[in-house]
Amino acid sequence: MRGWWQDLTDLVLPAECGGCGRPRTVLCAECRAALSGAAPRRVRPDPEPPGLPVVHAAAPYEDEVRATLLAHKERGVLTLATPLGAALAGAVRAGLGQTCPAAPGWPPMVWDGRLRGGNGQLRPGGGYGTGLPSGPGPVLLVPLPSSRWAVRARGHDPVRRIALAAAGELRRTGMPARVLAVLRQRRAVADQAGLNSRQRLDNLAGALEVAAGGARLLAVGARVVLVDDLMTTGASMAEAARAIRAAVAGVDPSLDTEACPDTDACIAEAGEATGERMTEATTAGTDRAQAAQGMAGMSGVGDMICAAVVAASPDSFEKNRN
Repeated sequence: MRGWWQDLTDLVLPAECGGCGRPRTVLCAECRAALSGAAPRRVRPDPEPPGLPVVHAAAPYEDEVRATLLAHKERGVLTLATPLGAALAGAVRAGLGQTCPAAPGWPPMVWDGRLRGGNGQLRPGGGYGTGLPSGPGPVLLVPLPSSRWAVRARGHDPVRRIALAAAGELRRTGMPARVLAVLRQRRAVADQAGLNSRQRLDNLAGALEVAAGGARLLAVGARVVLVDDLMTTGASMAEAARAIRAAVAGVDPSLDTEACPDTDACIAEAGEATGERMTEATTAGTDRAQAAQGMAGMSGVGDMICAAVVAASPDSFEKNRN
């Protein structure tokens, strides 16, 4: 209930800038420029965790950008999802322009350019199929999952909300993008606050998985972009990439493409069209098997993964690391 009530309040009452507090504006021009005025750049935490995909960020996590992200995440200023989504979309474009090709060996997907509805569903008769590429293939934005208690406490899922806004922005500029929220926590993890980079890696090792059926949807997609609002040590992003590599490594592309000839319909059936997470079934395999598959998948299917975030720690933007 908090979500629609907050939306209504933001429309009726005078707003203040999420970055600096200036009255009567959701995000002022100066804070908007700090968020998305510069070209997104590749970011690398130091130390860089094993298995971290190439990550692009829209802005350093400081000053107005930090205040804007916290206003959206912790204070529930939901109208900030639009500018935050636009910034994330810019980081996605930057990543797709430099990295993240379609996975080698998978049948190419053809997009006919026709969409219906605000969630990216295809019109009847349209769809994806195998054949020579005639245009850009689908881009699947996979948000890093929030814990259930965090979503309940905040009253919304900030990363999924920003991802949906980013997908809408990408579609408006001609890129067929959808949110596919197939990652979930398979076990409880400790609060990351106060942990160093090594401790965060240990805390998150084997903590994420792809829900049953999600690997097939990822496999028939052309490009997968992990998305989050913030990256600090990169531990969460590396664990998410490991989970996807482990899941997709066991999928036969030819069999699964035939089993799902209409990619869009399969994604809609899985709950992507309504933004719902796939939370009922479990994926097979032990932690050890998942880790082995994840490392094996760092070439081949792992090449299909890149990542984008709204913001990253300022140190990860060091020029000598780009």
